[in-house]
Amino acid sequence: MKHTLRLGVFMGILWLLLSGMFQPLMLTFGVIAVLMVIWLSTRMVDADRQQFPLLVNWQFIKFTARLAKRILISNIDVTLRVLGIKPVSARFIKVNMPFEDDLSKVLYANAITLTPGSASVHMEGNDLYVHTISAEGAEDLLDGDMEKIIPPIAREQRAEDSL
Repeated sequence: MKHTLRLGVFMGILWLLLSGMFQPLMLTFGVIAVLMVIWLSTRMVDADRQQFPLLVNWQFIKFTARLAKRILISNIDVTLRVLGIKPVSARFIKVNMPFEDDLSKVLYANAITLTPGSASVHMEGNDLYVHTISAEGAEDLLDGDMEKIIPPIAREQRAEDSL
């Protein structure tokens, strides 16, 4: 309760300082905004208890570097398509994910979405529906090109947690 009260007071003062408006309508909006922040922060307590401790190790650094490389290459590819140098052949595909744990599935789907020219749209069981702007990008995903960069961090961490 003390935390919630402190958060409300802090957010109210911050809102007043940043907005500088004291009209009744604006103050009402400020109160609503502060109440929403308090409500969201109290709901996040449950989510905080479910955190996954992601350790920055060599596998994570390799994953980040490989993902950055793919993002750079995809940026160039999308630029060429936007400029009309390469054709756009958008399509939806269904990719089968070989991962069992939820963290690896989410990492995989987010890595696809972070890469320009592709977006994860829907996940159902081990199937991921992806929109791509090129046939080449779709083929790469279906060939497992992106799944090769996903590190086994989550599987190793879960095995350690069960000990």
